[in-house]
Amino acid sequence: MATVTTRNEIRFILNGQDVALTAVAPDETLLDWLRLNRTLRGTKEGCGEGDCGACTVLVGRLSAGGLVYESVNACIRFLGSLDGTHVVTIEHLRGEPGKLHPVQQAMVDFHGSQCGFCTPGFVMSLYGLWMKSPEPSDGAIEKALQGNLCRCTGYEAIMRAARAISSYGKVARDPLAAERKTITARLEAMNDGLRVEIGTAKARLIVPADVDDFADILDQEPGATIVAGSTDVGLWVTKHMRDISPAVFIGNLDGLCAMSEEDGVITIGAGVTYTEAFSTLAKRIPPLGALVDRIGGEQVRNMGTIGGNVANGSPIGDTPPPLIALGARLTLRKGKERRTIPLETFFIAYGKQDRQPGEFVEAVHVPVPAKGTKFAVYKVTKRRDEDITATLGAFLLTLAGDGTVADVRIAYGGMAATPKRASAVENALLGKPWTEETVEAAMAEYARDFTPLTDMRASAEYRALAARNLLLRFFAETSGTREPIQVSRYEAA
Repeated sequence: MATVTTRNEIRFILNGQDVALTAVAPDETLLDWLRLNRTLRGTKEGCGEGDCGACTVLVGRLSAGGLVYESVNACIRFLGSLDGTHVVTIEHLRGEPGKLHPVQQAMVDFHGSQCGFCTPGFVMSLYGLWMKSPEPSDGAIEKALQGNLCRCTGYEAIMRAARAISSYGKVARDPLAAERKTITARLEAMNDGLRVEIGTAKARLIVPADVDDFADILDQEPGATIVAGSTDVGLWVTKHMRDISPAVFIGNLDGLCAMSEEDGVITIGAGVTYTEAFSTLAKRIPPLGALVDRIGGEQVRNMGTIGGNVANGSPIGDTPPPLIALGARLTLRKGKERRTIPLETFFIAYGKQDRQPGEFVEAVHVPVPAKGTKFAVYKVTKRRDEDITATLGAFLLTLAGDGTVADVRIAYGGMAATPKRASAVENALLGKPWTEETVEAAMAEYARDFTPLTDMRASAEYRALAARNLLLRFFAETSGTREPIQVSRYEAA
């Protein structure tokens, strides 16, 4: 491995102050550091797992489009991931002299706060939305607030406040807008291209200089914990008290954050977040865009990565089933060597994937469905937004000219120890006419493909019934029925 120049401090901007930290534990969260080390206690701890939004702050980072601010969960965001960023907390909000910030004033005037515990998180989420969209639709407001929970207001007061923010001030006059060039220059000055190494032995963190450096590090440290968005690893620490040292933070690596399309295949770098992938997926593969909107809340989507969701190998990960149904392939890298495999072969058993020591997921390659094929994804949860999957089904269907099934790929999450294809069901459909009778006959084959478990999210019986009915729903949606299968509450109203 070539000699790499390193520095031993994490550098970022906190509100208006440059920060350089040389003593940082690999599992130290931004929330704990803000409250305990900087006495910035407007950022609250509620759930400690990225669900409630009480800890919401904004993190600004440099990207190809300039300086981008996003809402994140400070409770599961590690300090090691903040190198070269701008952290903005509720204490930094300010309006014109003698006045509250427009978001804060709107929340006051429209009674958007009662007990007040969750209020700073709501304010920060609305602040992030307002900067991107000063006149947001109700749908945009609800999407921005998916990751913020309140037990007092019933949300309508907060919605009214969100609609009114721009009547209290203009985005162009906001301090973050006015200071954008200055902050950008300060962050660019921090970006020296060096590897960051802090700590030794059991308390060590590393921020690679680039993707090649990351590959070298992992080759030498195959047991290291790779931290991309930390939406899963964060819970290993806050809920399970797991030791993640040495931790390698890769969220800043440009070489893993690119998306491209060639010959009908979308290549998604392993570091691309759900938020970054959304616009492309929503345009090119609309069912995937709709699915992304239901993965966590906005804060989780701003942090979590598709590559991480795949690499973790969870049987209830949301992206593997539709990617398997689409015939996605995976590029794995170890040192300078790469191999590309079908995604479905990556998952071997519960907690076991086809990944050698020192090897990492570099990219996912997703074919865009061919014209005339039918593709759908259905996620079943206890609540519609920001909930973990009970079962998820993905379907890709190609019909022959005579209406028979020429090709079909069906994959599920939450039904087995890994994301898995319904091979017996597929075989029962192939070559048969795409009719209700064919579908109902094939539904009996689910018992050969899956033996689901009972847990806190659903019983085995419910999962089995829901999985079968998702195939029936897919048939209804692809057979020319005029009856609405799903109606949004806006349409119903």
